[in-house]
Amino acid sequence: MNVLIKPVITEKSLMEAAKNRFTFEVALSATKPEIKRVVEDQFGVHVLGVATIITHGKTIRTGKNRRESFQKEVKKAIVTLKAGETISYFEQKGE
Repeated sequence: MNVLIKPVITEKSLMEAAKNRFTFEVALSATKPEIKRVVEDQFGVHVLGVATIITHGKTIRTGKNRRESFQKEVKKAIVTLKAGETISYFEQKGE
């Protein structure tokens, strides 16, 4: 099972990255200990804490006939790293 799906690169997540907090989209079934272990193994960093949040899917009406479709549920993990450590996905150019 793939625990980490992708990094979340937004303006807010990049501001949090400056505070050693990095955001990832993760599998809905992933637990905090699994997320911690995978991040430490893949990026070679020390994780101090993991916070998770599930954004529930919404109903969206689109098109001329206002057909309904659904957004998927997304689970995000905010990972706090030891001071001085970083993950390369979140480094901004020009720093």
